[in-house]
Amino acid sequence: MTLAPLRRGSLDPTFRRDEQGIWRTCRTPEGPATILLRQRASGAVETTGWGPGAEWAVGQVPELAGAQDDWAGFDSSTHPLLRETRHRAVGLRLPRTALVFEVVVPSVLEQRVIGTDARRGWRYLVTKFGDPAPGPAPEGMRVIPGPETWRLIPSWEWHAGNIDPGRGRTVLRAARVADGLERTVARGWTAAEVVTALRSLPGIGVWTAAEVVQRSHGDPDTVSVGDYHLAALVGWALIGKPVDDDGMLELLEPWRGHRQRVVRLIEVSGFRKPRFGPRLDIQDYRSL
Repeated sequence: MTLAPLRRGSLDPTFRRDEQGIWRTCRTPEGPATILLRQRASGAVETTGWGPGAEWAVGQVPELAGAQDDWAGFDSSTHPLLRETRHRAVGLRLPRTALVFEVVVPSVLEQRVIGTDARRGWRYLVTKFGDPAPGPAPEGMRVIPGPETWRLIPSWEWHAGNIDPGRGRTVLRAARVADGLERTVARGWTAAEVVTALRSLPGIGVWTAAEVVQRSHGDPDTVSVGDYHLAALVGWALIGKPVDDDGMLELLEPWRGHRQRVVRLIEVSGFRKPRFGPRLDIQDYRSL
């Protein structure tokens, strides 16, 4: 449950789960790495790493698994859904990858499109331009391309991945300042300043910035305002009716400082909002 937000679809080439455990690839400051995480009956997490960045990646696993994610001061007792879910999911934590650019790219690709389409584009580009996963990783796993590689991807490959020019340009802007983005990790878990820095890049708005800092910095409070589904989900879960973004923020205000924790509890609770009408259609930019 803790690592689930890092997985971009069931066929994500950077994240797999099988009978051995959870496989994850990343591009660390020391180079590509693959790690395998196994959770023992005691609750302990055992990790093995491969590749030039293995030492860095294994050393970062405690943060990745939320070991320093502090739930002290979070009160779930005031709402039955939150109270019951917190009791059942006592081990839930917020992950912190400490790698910003690798979160920016898929978050940008998920802007304004349905998840299935965004994940297909992510899978296409990472599989084609990423490095093979070091070690005995499952077949098809790749390491996300580095910023310099993203900048060299031809325009027709973005098109083949069904990624419109606007999202492509935003990824390229982020690639040019990737080193600066990585330095923001040193600012800690609370990421208001980081959100401001991310939003200074054209093409990165409040939703994308929130999606990034939740994962890269482990921010416990920032909420994804502007999400197509989230406000209605929070409304139905907390008060039994849909709300807009302003209504969602009003509902979450009593948990300020922990609002992302509330969202994660709702997401893992098994609660589903009622469905009305057809889903959004996939926009096929390849036909343009």
